[in-house]
Order: sequence, then structure tokens, then C-alpha cells
Amino acid sequence: MQHIRAIAIDGPAASGKSTIAKRVAKKLGYLYLDTGIMYRAVTLAAIVYAVNVDDEKAVNRLAESISIDIKPPSVDDNRQYDVILDGKDVTWDIRSPDVNANVSLVSSYAGVRKAMTARQREIGLHNPVVMVGRDIGTVVLPEADVKIYLDASVEERAWRRHREFDERGEGLHYDRILRTMQERDHFDSTRELAPLYAAPDAIIIDTTNLTIDEVTAQVMELVSQI
Repeated sequence: MQHIRAIAIDGPAASGKSTIAKRVAKKLGYLYLDTGIMYRAVTLAAIVYAVNVDDEKAVNRLAESISIDIKPPSVDDNRQYDVILDGKDVTWDIRSPDVNANVSLVSSYAGVRKAMTARQREIGLHNPVVMVGRDIGTVVLPEADVKIYLDASVEERAWRRHREFDERGEGLHYDRILRTMQERDHFDSTRELAPLYAAPDAIIIDTTNLTIDEVTAQVMELVSQI
């Protein structure tokens, strides 16, 4: 049987995971999958369908019932993919402040993680893939051939997110973004289920002062050594 190589890239919000993973996947001809968008889609669904995000059982049931599809980008607006929730394009909706404020809670629910992890593992075990998230190397694909943990200072990550909002014409204040990101970092790293941390065998890359090209080169060098 042909060996299928899986590359896991983990890290906190705006550390560069999605951008780097997409570039690496394109260079290798691998599938690119950002698992975080699945949890964002569940969070958005809870908001749209008026399901109380504090009601764990209700959110778990919702996660099992909704349809989430990830497709190649169909619109030239800097998106990296189309996110389709129950047949509707919600690619930018899942990046809203309301989703940002609630996705950590939703993604901490056991039922939500079970439903999403099952889908992610099925993809990762049957395709050459570059998979991105917060628990890929530790939970979803612990058998990944290459495990990378990207990090950056919270201040730099908040500025990156701030620039993204500005580019889309959404004038969200930097201080609000920073505060939300600090709260999410704390929640993600201290939650009981699948907390955010680097796998023991992961290579940690601090992207704070690195360009996208520099980080991509480092990752490709690591991959070439396998």
C-alpha cells in the first residue's frame, strides 16, 4: 500500500497556520484542510438557528445534524476556500466577531469535537493532506509524519487579524481584537478536552518576525527531510 503522508500544523489564532498550510499543500499537490472552519461553521449555525451556545447538549445535536462542505474558492475576494453551511455560502460570516467570541466554547464540547474529529480523521487517513487546527498533531492525526506548531506574540497576531478586518472594510478596534484573542488563547490552552499545546514531537516555529515566504521555506525544508 502506498504510504500516505500527513502534515499537521497547529497553533493559536493568526499564527499563520492557514496561509502557510495552503502554500505547502499547493507545492506538494496535497489536500489542504483547515479544521478550525468546521468549528466556526458549527458556532455560526448555533447563532443563525438561535441555539444557545451555553446549552452543550443542544449544540452537540446541532453539530450532528448540519451539513458543512468545504470547496475551492469560487469568488475572488482573498478567500482560501468556500465554506458552505446547509447549502449557503458563509465563508466570511464564520469570521464575524460573534463567532470569534463563541467558537472556543463551542469547540470545547465533547459532542461537537467527536462529530468534527471523525470527519477530519476520515479525510486525513485517506488523502495526502496538510491539516490545520489546534489539536491535529495531538488528537486528530497523532500519527502524522510531520508535526509543526506555529506561534507568534499575541500582539502581532492581533495586528494581523486587525489588518484582515480592515482589508474587508470592517473597522474593528485593535484593542477589542487583542482582548478577544487573549481570552481565546487562555480558554483554548486550559480547556479540559483537547487543549491547545504543541505535540511533544512537533517542531515549533515562532512566526512573529518572519515573512510568509520564510516560514514556508522552513516548513518545506522540514518536509523534505522526511
